[in-house]
Amino acid sequence: MIELKKPDEIEKLRIANQIVAKTLNFLENEIKIGMSLKQIDKMAEDYILSLGAKPSFKGLYGFPGVICTSLNQVCIHGIPDDKIIKEGDILGLDVGSLIDGYYGDAARTIAIGEVSPTDKALISCAKDALYHAIDIIHDGMRFKELSAALGEFIHARGFVPLRGYCGHGIGRKPHGEPEILNYLEKGSSAKSGPKIKNGMVFCIEPMICQKDGTPKHYNGKWDVGSIDGLNAAHYEHCVAVINGRAEILSMI
Repeated sequence: MIELKKPDEIEKLRIANQIVAKTLNFLENEIKIGMSLKQIDKMAEDYILSLGAKPSFKGLYGFPGVICTSLNQVCIHGIPDDKIIKEGDILGLDVGSLIDGYYGDAARTIAIGEVSPTDKALISCAKDALYHAIDIIHDGMRFKELSAALGEFIHARGFVPLRGYCGHGIGRKPHGEPEILNYLEKGSSAKSGPKIKNGMVFCIEPMICQKDGTPKHYNGKWDVGSIDGLNAAHYEHCVAVINGRAEILSMI
């Protein structure tokens, strides 16, 4: 069952998500060529703690880092290790927070210095697909209609969605119903399944691959990319449905 949040709960979720937004802005400004992913992870942890929150990904499902640092061909769930970032890399940052019993979660992929035209288009596709989805959300729309619209948008840009991974509900738990795929599953109808309603809070997160959306794990169950071995991109916002439309909580 998809929870409907009360206004006071939405405000608590807004606080948690604004901490995530502040952390992402901080990291984007502070990350420099030559840093290791572990250094970036430590910067993120210190910053989240300084804002009075806990980093919610730390130890979640056994995750060994504080935030997900997904470098180049890694699309999501990248483990912060000793890899050094260099000019021309693209880096996905996925940040979670926990404060006053409520979770925040958002992500973005950033360019390190000057990147290739393909990587610029890849990042733009992830970001633009996210904002397109947020713009079209309305009370009464089905989640599968949203998934179909995301898939159509991504394919129209010449890319493909990572398969098997999805956006999700959020609240007093980091993940919950609904599961929001970035494509409509084969044989499924967009006019089926649960409808979006006022009071729902969920994360939308387009995950963009270049040629093939079949997932590949580069590091155990973590470091998820595509079997095509090419660079991938990821963007995510947490939204609340208020007065029939989606309002971004993970934004300053």
